[in-house]
Amino acid sequence: MSRRIEITRRELLLLVIGAIAIAVVMNWPLVLHLKTDIPKDTGDPLVQSWEVAWDGHALLHQPLHFFQSNQFWPLHDTLAFSDALLGYAPAGIFGSGPVDAVLRYNLLFLFAYALAFAGAYLLARELGLGPAASTVAGAAFAFAPLRLEHDGHMHVISSGGIPLALALGLRGYRLAKPGFVVAGFCVAAWQLSLGFTLGIPLTYLLATLGLIAAVVWWRRGRPPLPRRLVVATLIGGLIFGATALLTARPYLRVLDDQPNARRTPDLIQEYSGGPKAYLIAPDENTIWGDATAGIRNSVSHIPEKTLFPGLLTLVLAIVGVTSGVLPRGVRIGLGVGVLVVSALALGFQVKDGFLWPYRIAYDLFPGFQGIRTPGRLVSFSSLGLALLAGGGAEAARRRLTDQARGGRTTVALAASHARVAASLLFVLALAIAIEGRGLPFDPVGEQAQPPVPRTDIAFASLPAPQLHLPASPEDNRRYLLWSTDGFPKMINGRSSVDPVFTFSVFRRVRPFPDRATVRYLRKIGVRTVVLHTGRAAHTFWAHAAAKPVRGLPLTRTRRGYDVIYELSPTATGTGAAPPGAGASRRPR
Repeated sequence: MSRRIEITRRELLLLVIGAIAIAVVMNWPLVLHLKTDIPKDTGDPLVQSWEVAWDGHALLHQPLHFFQSNQFWPLHDTLAFSDALLGYAPAGIFGSGPVDAVLRYNLLFLFAYALAFAGAYLLARELGLGPAASTVAGAAFAFAPLRLEHDGHMHVISSGGIPLALALGLRGYRLAKPGFVVAGFCVAAWQLSLGFTLGIPLTYLLATLGLIAAVVWWRRGRPPLPRRLVVATLIGGLIFGATALLTARPYLRVLDDQPNARRTPDLIQEYSGGPKAYLIAPDENTIWGDATAGIRNSVSHIPEKTLFPGLLTLVLAIVGVTSGVLPRGVRIGLGVGVLVVSALALGFQVKDGFLWPYRIAYDLFPGFQGIRTPGRLVSFSSLGLALLAGGGAEAARRRLTDQARGGRTTVALAASHARVAASLLFVLALAIAIEGRGLPFDPVGEQAQPPVPRTDIAFASLPAPQLHLPASPEDNRRYLLWSTDGFPKMINGRSSVDPVFTFSVFRRVRPFPDRATVRYLRKIGVRTVVLHTGRAAHTFWAHAAAKPVRGLPLTRTRRGYDVIYELSPTATGTGAAPPGAGASRRPR
């Protein structure tokens, strides 16, 4: 760590270009269909496209009521029913409507991969690795096989802020530059604002690193600390802490109002994979998908239990631990950290009698009770493995270079050997990326990038609040994306929280349209019901379009395959939250 590390502007420029290029290439052909297709599936990516769009809308139009989104009307703090991707709010300012929402999401998706690569690269450089070995570390983190399974979870793949924050902070303390220290905390705060799935463990990581630094300082005899660094640390800590407190408030209110928001031990067990999860690779992985199919098909909730780290990365990480390239303390810290986080990521079983490490964290440490999926902690162990893999690659490069210098060669030939050794590491980085993502431009193993569903209805043109039927999770995801056209308030929504009131509405309107259901919907304030007949087959509303509406206080029109019912308002249908909707507030 005492070795001087110079990162030139040219290297940074090449890093930015290279990170963008490899993100585009390894996710090919998404860049050709940015407005029409979406990564992974038409599930959570549709919801997260809506989230970023809402973030930008709320930032411009209702910053003081940011979390009062248009989904799950008339409930409160409905943006906080899932990780809200707040850090991407500035991107949500640009554009409007579903097409721009998809374009924006895809650009952020590519950005997330580029940032993961660049962040890990910069952290590896700060730890003393050369550019070639740092490229290996960047590839091992950004393109780990387990990440492919999470392509539908923007809040999980958006982890590049973690290594970038650590790299900036480390550089600031190493060079005694307070600006880098504050910048590191700001990036960490931004990462936290993307969601608590990674934000909570990041908070504990920073606290652990701070504790280790304090212990080292104490054992060294408490030498005087540079005042500027102390002030920068306090300022950065206040920024991070304020971000955590402000972001957590609506989530805490949701916990009070929505009993289904709590992550019970039984729920966490359902998403806990056990040791065999480390042998499961994504189905789309062209190298390991078929080889691990037997184990993968034996589990449920596959995305949460796909933890295979990659064979090349694992081998290089073992070399990195045993070699002396990285400082001894760094190697020990990374090795122990990887083992601890890997054990925590296994989750726990409620009734097996064994005290799993994650159960200890769940019972003792605040915040862990809000994490539904322990397996997503591997984002942190993956970073540790990537850095160790970079150390292993650097050890290999030095060995090849030293052998060339030790032989009877000229200085020019030895330099040529060094360049060849560095080039081999770049090839190794590409091999790691291919192991994790598959061959670029491979028509056989092409990644899933399905077309985005479209609608002919202009949501903004219909009176709100709205109810869209049918209302399965898959349907609601589509409605959320389409609602980026004006963000009308609607009963529908999709999140990891299942609001009691919302699903009671869905149950009560199964006979719609009839006198009782229309009376109920008018009473709670619904103005428009849209029946999407193309999706209604085999649901409670399969024959709803054929039901007579004569005498009912509504008008019915058809637009293509959709039937629109506009309900006449009533004196009681004012839009106020009905009893049981979770709108009541305890004094605070």
